Amino acid sequence: MTDATPPTNPYQAPAQPLSPSDERLWATLIHIGGIFFSFIPPLIGYLVLKDRGAFIRAHSLTALNFQLTMLIAIVVGYLLTLVLIGFLVLLAAYIVIIIFSIIAAIAANKGEQYKYPLTIQFIK
Repeated sequence: MTDATPPTNPYQAPAQPLSPSDERLWATLIHIGGIFFSFIPPLIGYLVLKDRGAFIRAHSLTALNFQLTMLIAIVVGYLLTLVLIGFLVLLAAYIVIIIFSIIAAIAANKGEQYKYPLTIQFIK
């Protein structure tokens, strides 16, 4: 006989949804963490919290895509330092990261959605 119900893991509790205030807090921390630790906080936030609410999933995904895009810009900037224009690219990338991450953190703290400009959608 075939049973239609999927097997469950008795050792793993289902993910409980976060409260709206917790979602706003974690989304804010993910955006601010991106300033200091690049793509690591958004990646951890996405992997750990994506099933805990739509708001936190959207913000962690947006922050992760933005930080990956900026990582590419930083790598290109370092490669272009050989021809001296890379310093300007690096400076611009770091300024963009700081400004847009702060704007996104403020939007997350208010409970609003935010979409970073200049972002390649690596993960959908």
